Amino acid sequence: MALISSSTILTSLCLFHITLAYFFYTNPHAIADQALVWVLGEATGMPQTQYFSTPSPTSSFLAVVLFFVGLSDLMTLSMPEEIWLIHYWAAQAPARIVVFGCLALFAYVTAPPPSISASSSPSSHHYPSSTSGYGTASGGDGLRNRVFFAFALLEFLSWFWAWVTLREEAAAFAARKRRRASNHARERSRT
Repeated sequence: MALISSSTILTSLCLFHITLAYFFYTNPHAIADQALVWVLGEATGMPQTQYFSTPSPTSSFLAVVLFFVGLSDLMTLSMPEEIWLIHYWAAQAPARIVVFGCLALFAYVTAPPPSISASSSPSSHHYPSSTSGYGTASGGDGLRNRVFFAFALLEFLSWFWAWVTLREEAAAFAARKRRRASNHARERSRT
């Protein structure tokens, strides 16, 4: 049996998404300045980004999406245990592992070499800015920074942990259900 239950892990992930949504909406710079983001960025040579220095339409949209994902995932935990444990999260967790693993790998593999990002000054950003002040990044360029890499890597690791715990609890749930069914069948045969 796991030390921390899958419902606790999933609830924590949902609350993490809702908290991130709040910060992306009010102060995205607080996320970009986190020690974990900096350490992962420096260790992997990922470039810094200035897109999260002030709230922007993009960070507000990201906040709404994260809030919706966190809230809807939290609501699934209020369903009966068999539905969320066996049916819903048994499919969702592996899918999210694959998606976030691929996104983290994409951000790491396609990032510019460390010499390019190290030679630029800390106040400048890797991508060209537009006249609106928000900056423009085409396609995957906006995903090649330390904030996105840290988010994708943490999501990948968290969902892997949740998936392993879900598998253990699903096996225990199935054994409990079989035991109840056999006890019920024995009681019916006695009467």
